[in-house]
Amino acid sequence: MADKKPPKIKGDKPKADSEDRFPNPRSWMLWALGIFMVAMLFQVGKTANSGAADKVDYATLQGWISSGVEVKGYIEHPPPNASVMCTITGYRVVEGGKKKPFSFEDKLDEAQEKFLKENAGFQSRDKNTLLMGFLVNLLPILLIFLLIWFVLIRQIRSAGRGAMNFGKSKARMLNKEKNKITFKDVAGVDEACEEVSELVEFLKDPKKFQKLGGRIPKGVLMVGAPGTGKTLLAKAIAGEAEAAFFSISGSDFVEMFVGVGASRVRDMFEQARKSTPCLVFIDEIDAVGRSRGHGLGGGNDEREQTLNALLVEMDGFDTQDGIIIIAATNRPDVLDPALLRPGRFDRQLTVNLPDVRGREDILKVHAKKVKLAKAVDLSIIARGTPGFSGAELANLLNEAALLAARTDKKAINMTELEEARDKVRWGRERRSMAMTDEDKKITAWHEAGHALVNVLLKKCHPLHKVTIIPRGQALGATMSLPKDDVLNRQSKEMRETIAMTMAGRIAEEIVTGDVSTGASSDIKQATGMARAMVTQWGMSDELGMVLYGDSDEYVFLGKEISQNKGYSEQTAQQIDAEVRRLIDEGYQLAKKLIKDNRDKLDLIANALLEHETLDGKQVEDIVLTGKFTPTAPPPGVDPPSGADAFTPTPDVPESGKPTLDDGLGDPAPATA
Repeated sequence: MADKKPPKIKGDKPKADSEDRFPNPRSWMLWALGIFMVAMLFQVGKTANSGAADKVDYATLQGWISSGVEVKGYIEHPPPNASVMCTITGYRVVEGGKKKPFSFEDKLDEAQEKFLKENAGFQSRDKNTLLMGFLVNLLPILLIFLLIWFVLIRQIRSAGRGAMNFGKSKARMLNKEKNKITFKDVAGVDEACEEVSELVEFLKDPKKFQKLGGRIPKGVLMVGAPGTGKTLLAKAIAGEAEAAFFSISGSDFVEMFVGVGASRVRDMFEQARKSTPCLVFIDEIDAVGRSRGHGLGGGNDEREQTLNALLVEMDGFDTQDGIIIIAATNRPDVLDPALLRPGRFDRQLTVNLPDVRGREDILKVHAKKVKLAKAVDLSIIARGTPGFSGAELANLLNEAALLAARTDKKAINMTELEEARDKVRWGRERRSMAMTDEDKKITAWHEAGHALVNVLLKKCHPLHKVTIIPRGQALGATMSLPKDDVLNRQSKEMRETIAMTMAGRIAEEIVTGDVSTGASSDIKQATGMARAMVTQWGMSDELGMVLYGDSDEYVFLGKEISQNKGYSEQTAQQIDAEVRRLIDEGYQLAKKLIKDNRDKLDLIANALLEHETLDGKQVEDIVLTGKFTPTAPPPGVDPPSGADAFTPTPDVPESGKPTLDDGLGDPAPATA
């Protein structure tokens, strides 16, 4: 079996839509025979009916016309080189208005023919041959059958490629001639590429593993966030191995008819066995692979049948068959344990978000498709986009290309790249937004508070930019740029970050003597950070190193109903008290720093009101020297800003973009 050469894929590929559109030649012959028999019966019936006509002669016909009898008919002339006899057919109207047909054959001269045409309205026509008569009679019948074909048969076939084809697999096959994607087209996931390289070696040379008794994994489950390149990596494996690639989504198995999903699973594996060696890629497998027996009402029988069929098929084939299953999901926590046992998906491959070097490599791959200026440094762009996936980086370059084309530039500069990054993360600038002078002042002091405390606290990420230009849902933003990718965060850093988060509200309170709704997302972010410190990260001396947030991990219906909090109401009160204490400590720290540096706060706010945007170096100069230097950075050189609004918080779970209720001076919403 190991020496078996893969058969040509051309002969084993599933039927295309054009092949299912028309019946086979045998069906065509049956249809033609049926139409011929119906036409002959129609012709015989017509001949039988015509036999009932009266046989008369020309003298009789002339007498009817002369006596005023209503007569109508045709004079059929014989074809050339045939009989000289003409066929006269027609009818006369008798008593009661009945039409009585007649017919005869006779030699008509010009005078007789003229008499019939002028006095009775006879019309001349060529005499029909047997073939002509057959075709004339066949035409309406053929039209009727064609109408039935296009109206009835075609509608049946449109419902899932035929009434009997619902159970056929919808897997799309990409043969090795069309799949040009290799590992050179994949960047930022070097470890994942190394781990799947043995799959490529097995598909190329199965003997290498079989000699030692090794068994290649039957299935590989790729786990990772959306946009990290799971599908691209699967195509690269097939491209490197020069094997057939079957791609299908988990939702393609689910249909309105019972048993269709299981039938499609069996058909997919049957097609795969005909095209070995091959890869079968199932995207979003959590659509059919969810854990069985959960949810109100018991579960979905159709989805469970599909899952059972998938489990049986994965047990039913051997790795020596040359079939490898690759599945992708971003929800491994909801998959059924039976899928994850050895013998099915033997290996789990985590495809993480790229680091700074991975982001640079990804940008270089996608930059081949666009025209960049010579001054563009992709390493700066990579450093300024922590937390971006491969898909987001590709979208960033595309947006930059659109911005450059909109301004009729010949190449993409750093200015377009930074604007594209800000647009992707926070939305487009809303310079046309109508803001009163009072709103601008409140926003300026709010963002000035964030910027001032950010510079004074050394554990916070370095400040990159502060602006009061509305963007997205925010009326302003204070952005910081981490020096490196955030892998771990310390307790002191988290406490100072909470203080910096509350600084905007404190600045508003000190300057105006009142507070606004502009700090809504600040409060939400600080609360989430403090609660995570207490319940997940063990950063509270009062509650110790105990995990209290386990129940929040179960997110699909059914499981969370049976889960308890895991702690008492007294402990819950202690958690709330600790969260309140951490926020209050940060609040008092920020309040003291702002009061001690009130003059610098005013200077930063006034500079924002005048220039709208300040970079981190300008704010640092104000804090250190007490003077503002209105020197803007040179265009196209300013590096992109950091991953989040005024502070990156990648470890804090986010439920989505916070909504603002007439918020004032709110920083840009944080992104998980």
